[in-house]
Amino acid sequence: MTDAPLSPGPSPQLTSPLLELDGAVQAESLDAGVAAHYGGPLTEQRRLLAGGAVVDLSHHGVLSVAGPDRLTWLNSISSQELRRLAPGECTETLLLDPNGHVEYAMGVVDDGVETWLLVEAAQLPGLHAWLDKMRFTLRVQVVDHTLAYAVIGAMGDPSTLPLTPAAPNGVPLVWRDPWTQVATGGYQYAPGPVHPAAAWHWTETLVARASLPTLRDAVRNGEVGAAGLLALEALRIAAWRPRRATEVDEKSLPHELDWLRSAVHLNKGCYRGQETVAKVHNLGHPPRRLVLLHLDGSDAVLPVHGDEVQAVKQLADGTTEHRGIGKITSSAIHYELGPIALATVKRTVPATVTLYVASQGILVAAAQEVIVPQSAGSVADIPRLPRLGIRTPGR
Repeated sequence: MTDAPLSPGPSPQLTSPLLELDGAVQAESLDAGVAAHYGGPLTEQRRLLAGGAVVDLSHHGVLSVAGPDRLTWLNSISSQELRRLAPGECTETLLLDPNGHVEYAMGVVDDGVETWLLVEAAQLPGLHAWLDKMRFTLRVQVVDHTLAYAVIGAMGDPSTLPLTPAAPNGVPLVWRDPWTQVATGGYQYAPGPVHPAAAWHWTETLVARASLPTLRDAVRNGEVGAAGLLALEALRIAAWRPRRATEVDEKSLPHELDWLRSAVHLNKGCYRGQETVAKVHNLGHPPRRLVLLHLDGSDAVLPVHGDEVQAVKQLADGTTEHRGIGKITSSAIHYELGPIALATVKRTVPATVTLYVASQGILVAAAQEVIVPQSAGSVADIPRLPRLGIRTPGR
């Protein structure tokens, strides 16, 4: 996987007032403009998980699509079934290239008049341009609202927090992450009856950007806590939740990240990349698979995005060889699990193999926890036909 692209830095309009809070340390690269932490990432995780803190995501992009054709149009170009999305209902969808690779990921909420799309900051310009190009003669209009509205994240019910959701058309704009359970028309590859996403009750609330100083003051007054992106990332990784900015590269298929679970409807009509989605799911296997890595922290080295994941191979002469089989996509220190990471590895790598991560000149031992199993895909029960010229028994 290639390294995450660098961001030129936040626009002055998007540098958040919450960075003025005591202890705030600004995030870098893709997340510049908001806080990585406020002095205590592990404490911030606990408070966030308990529903007593907000996460400043005001650097994220906000688009809306207005017009009577908005839902049918978005449905025709993306991976999720959107035609009957009710006001206030939330989902997520992907835009794929013709070969089924992930290009854009969007949180979606409709208010009966406009469909609101929540996207990563780096994705905003390209997505806006692509949607404008695809309008043709349809009755739709794409508008960038990023300078008017900011995104604030939280766990649990955001109505208990000092947040006033924007509601330009009378419906509060609160996006509830569908990752918590398998969406209608979706499919889960992750094994076992218990999925860590069951505890992932993530919401993103659109608020007026002009209200961010009021939220900053509410944190200062102790009305609510503030958690940085390091806290959010640790909980996200533990929930196996993929993120477009980190888990996706130019070759990523949604199957590899178990994203059929929440962002793909397998029984809807055609859209760009749909043929690949169907073929891999029904007849093939994704070439890579997402794993959670429990990292050895004894060397105090936390691998980062792009670090190589290696497997050990025993050679005939009794020596061992380390071979690259994947890349770290994101990592964090979790308040209970310790150092953890998400990584994409070759599908053929057995789940029982001990892995290592090459980081800062050190090999960090890593135990893998299966998210996408080796058997992912090939769900269609198609009987194998005998080869021509081979006689079956009794004939």
